[in-house]
Amino acid sequence: MGTSVSNQNSSASDLKSIPSQAEKAMAFRALHERDDAFIIPNPWDIGTARLLAHLGFEALATTSAGFAASIGKRDFDVNRDEMIKHIATIANATALPVNADLQNGFGDSPEAAAETIRLAAAAGIVGGSIEDSTGRVDNPIYKFDTAVERIRAAADAARSLPFTFTLTARCENYLNDRRDLKDTIRRLQAYQEAGADVLYAPGLTTAEEITAVVQSVDSPVNVLAGLPGCDLTQTALAAIGVKRISVGSGLARAAFNAFLKAAKEMRNQGSFNFTQQTISLSEIAALF
Repeated sequence: MGTSVSNQNSSASDLKSIPSQAEKAMAFRALHERDDAFIIPNPWDIGTARLLAHLGFEALATTSAGFAASIGKRDFDVNRDEMIKHIATIANATALPVNADLQNGFGDSPEAAAETIRLAAAAGIVGGSIEDSTGRVDNPIYKFDTAVERIRAAADAARSLPFTFTLTARCENYLNDRRDLKDTIRRLQAYQEAGADVLYAPGLTTAEEITAVVQSVDSPVNVLAGLPGCDLTQTALAAIGVKRISVGSGLARAAFNAFLKAAKEMRNQGSFNFTQQTISLSEIAALF
């Protein structure tokens, strides 16, 4: 049976309504230029990406830890090929702009960071982060000069693209038990000078720390919300001057927590009370 004229017109209309990568990129950059802070939630698969889009969020960010857990691996055990394939899946799952957690660029050299940016862009991503964590327990943070060179190389790669790629530079001090605010600010300032568009120091928990970071740089600042000891809301963070708020693996951990709690009830108690608190299949179908 042939395709009806109405279906053909509908398909053509749907294709026209999908923004191009360049349009997504401009929309994503514009979010950072607004007065208020925006929340960028972190899906880990196609379903969660589409659910978040359905709820009205304006952009999405991948989570390396959440994705790793979803395929039975630990964070940093996912290789670059696996990650690029994953972020392409997320980018193609929704019309929203997607920012990618690219860890340390999957290599120590500046060239590795630059190549990862190019690969991410080719996968459909409009923004991505490069962090200064080595992924090694014995030497967790790159030396200052090396870290700056890596961000500069990533920024050069981003600027060479035919659209406005938003590069986020991450200082990982606080996530590696180096609660050194002075060094964190020094690094973020240097990353800004090296060409980063957004600055991010995950692990900050107090309004005083976050304020100090925001006031020390000129570029938009991303904050990781929901950490233990940090109860700052979107409104409070916006008042400080934060532009972007993410939750990292927070949503994935919430989902895994509910799954494990239900599984443990079955295994340990032989009961199924958790089914009384779940969303119905018809509600899920309606969301998709």
